[in-house]
Amino acid sequence: MRRLISLIIFIAFFSFSCSENPTVVMVTNMGEIVIELNSKEAPKHSENFLKLVNEGFYVGTLFHRVVPGQIIQGGDPLSKDSDPRNDGTGGPGYTIDAEIKLSHLRGSIASARLGDQVNPNKESSGSQFYICIRNLPQLDKLGYTVFGKVVSGMETVDKIGKLKIDRMQRPNRRVVIERIYQE
Repeated sequence: MRRLISLIIFIAFFSFSCSENPTVVMVTNMGEIVIELNSKEAPKHSENFLKLVNEGFYVGTLFHRVVPGQIIQGGDPLSKDSDPRNDGTGGPGYTIDAEIKLSHLRGSIASARLGDQVNPNKESSGSQFYICIRNLPQLDKLGYTVFGKVVSGMETVDKIGKLKIDRMQRPNRRVVIERIYQE
């Protein structure tokens, strides 16, 4: 009887402690970043990110933008080419309806988007994302969709965030997503 009760407690504890949210491992030339997606609060964004991960869409793309002390940004397929002037302008050719529910905390991953003047519905880019280096409540007020969080590898995010940048906020070193996969 004790064994049965112990087994039931173990199973109950294990099932509650396991996350239902998918995890993605991003391997860059500066280190690894592990991201847990939030399928409950941002199901469309999580599903889209996983689709692109599983298609290999992000492999070879760069973290093309660094806003010191705030964010690192990547996910643009045009960052694979030799023209840095088009970085930040590409995507898969579609947008995602806004799912604005989660806060911009240190380690949050969120979707980039065009400004309100041309995008009043706050639709997200189909592929571009950014990771917060610190809490950014001002972005909550502006309406960007957070769809996950870094659960391991913030030291890599911080290293990327400390790179010197040019006047276009491009890092002076190429930061490449070498591999990315669902765990």
